[in-house]
Amino acid sequence: MLTGEDFKDGQVLLIDKPLHWTSFQVVNKIRWHIRQKYHIKKIKVGHAGTLDPLATGLLILCTGKFTKQIETYQAQTKEYTGEITLGATTPSYDLETEINQTFSIEHITEDLIYKTAKQFEGEINQKPPIFSAIKKDGKKLYELAREGKTTEIKFRKITIEAFEITKIDLPKVEFRVVCSKGTYIRSLAFDFGEALNSGAYLSKLRRTKIGDFSVENATEPLTFVENNLS
Repeated sequence: MLTGEDFKDGQVLLIDKPLHWTSFQVVNKIRWHIRQKYHIKKIKVGHAGTLDPLATGLLILCTGKFTKQIETYQAQTKEYTGEITLGATTPSYDLETEINQTFSIEHITEDLIYKTAKQFEGEINQKPPIFSAIKKDGKKLYELAREGKTTEIKFRKITIEAFEITKIDLPKVEFRVVCSKGTYIRSLAFDFGEALNSGAYLSKLRRTKIGDFSVENATEPLTFVENNLS
């Protein structure tokens, strides 16, 4: 059983983030229970890479002195699985916002889907979604988007090591992606739809790996609390 000193000295916790939780809520939950159990006034807890509320999967939490290692974990290659829905777009590129446009998918064949996915492998330029936590002039982009303000977003160089189509059941397409830090899978879904001469949005996302860490070894936050902090 871990002690209060263990958490202060530093721990790497592998958490399987549930659907609808924010990454911040996970951090807050774990930190609060560590403080309560061990009567600690202050303890640093941080995460290595945000997951959107509609995404699930691996979240690396670092405590105490190990929070200094967060940037190292953030820089590592990540793997995701998920689902893209073709034939429509949303302003957030996922299900956080309502569909704003629909497109034909009659011309889309399985062969076209596989060929188009290959075009995204390697080093590419990607524009982050307007609904993101990137800051511009001191404000997060999603805050500007919710206020109805438009802003210019610059392209970023990212690397897609693999974009594998694992199942096609139109309009749904399931995938596996291995990518570099800074990749937005929502943007990949949107760009994929455009490349297919249609539209697309991300309808499911799960982060399965960060570097050598796998979600198979992760625990949901409430289970972690029950097993270690109750």
